[in-house]
Amino acid sequence: MTKTRFNPLVEQLSPPPIPSVQAWARAYDGAYGPLIDLSQAVPGYPPHPQLLQWLAEAAGSAALSGYGAIEGDMALRTAYAEHVSKAYGATVAAGNVHLTAGCNQAFVAAVMTVAGPGDTVLMTNPRYFNHETTLQMMGVRARYVDCHAEAHFVPKLADIEAALAPDVRALALVSPNNPTGAVYPAELLAEVFALCRERGVWLILDETYRDFIASGETPPHGLLGLDGWQHTLIQLYSFSKSFCIPGHRLGAITAGEAAVTQIAKVMDNLQICAPRPPQSAVAKGLPALGDWREANRLEIERRARAMVAAFARLPDWEVQAIGAYFAFVRHPYEGQGAAAIAERLARDLGIVTIPGSYFGHGLERHLRVAFANVDVDQIGAVAHRLANATR
Repeated sequence: MTKTRFNPLVEQLSPPPIPSVQAWARAYDGAYGPLIDLSQAVPGYPPHPQLLQWLAEAAGSAALSGYGAIEGDMALRTAYAEHVSKAYGATVAAGNVHLTAGCNQAFVAAVMTVAGPGDTVLMTNPRYFNHETTLQMMGVRARYVDCHAEAHFVPKLADIEAALAPDVRALALVSPNNPTGAVYPAELLAEVFALCRERGVWLILDETYRDFIASGETPPHGLLGLDGWQHTLIQLYSFSKSFCIPGHRLGAITAGEAAVTQIAKVMDNLQICAPRPPQSAVAKGLPALGDWREANRLEIERRARAMVAAFARLPDWEVQAIGAYFAFVRHPYEGQGAAAIAERLARDLGIVTIPGSYFGHGLERHLRVAFANVDVDQIGAVAHRLANATR
């Protein structure tokens, strides 16, 4: 019998991480109380009622049941361009915006636009695992810049410069970072941008979690205000976290008009257009729900402080980076792999995390803790369970 053959670039990929860690949780017997899921980056509060009403109206609209523009509906492209212009103190037009079905798709489209099989994309270690598997299944090589705990997992400019060999087509950064939570300083991003421009390398900057940066009124960087930014920068964003609608799959790319034209070719083959009902709802929500979004940012900030305080009571554990949705925590079990520790925490204590080793090499002593989807009391319960477990 002939053996079934699959694309080897896909077959070599590991199974999706989130379902694997949630499978560990199914063995938990409830001995310490309800399960505390710190594995997936999802908002721990519902969408605004008005947004849900707009979504319902849009879902029932015959006009929005048909195909839309590949680049996205103009109402949201315009609203988002205005939002980005205000947030960054820059001038961004609707023609610089391409809407996608979530930020993962935005990354796929961006990479396919600037790199092909055999090219190299530079990333950090730790890295967001979906970025790595995207490159693998496309036949694009990945190279890594190691980030270190003593620098709170912020990369060093000299290390990036040393890694930018002639075969590198793009540098992909995530800030606030997934998995560490680290927020890259504006000065560093400016230096990285200048380096990429000098070398003729695209900077793909994933800012999915930018709405949750603690200094929310200060622009994360000034790159969009630089002359000629369109020739070097491709910025990615997700509406999922800020508007609490991950199931509706809506993201955005900000880039030069020439890049948007190329991205549209990719998008036409991936999905034709992003889902239209959430486009309609978010176009209304961007200008109308700013106060609600700011209140959510402050709540996530409160949960981040609670994380720091909770782990300060655990001398054997160390929060080595934290920000936006994530903390990167060093566990105390020397000589034991991160996956084994994460499985034991889920199975025995009902605490679900993701092993650091899922995000790169040299990370066996780390766990990613997604604290945004749990409240302050649950964060305190995590510390209590860990204290009992390590006595």
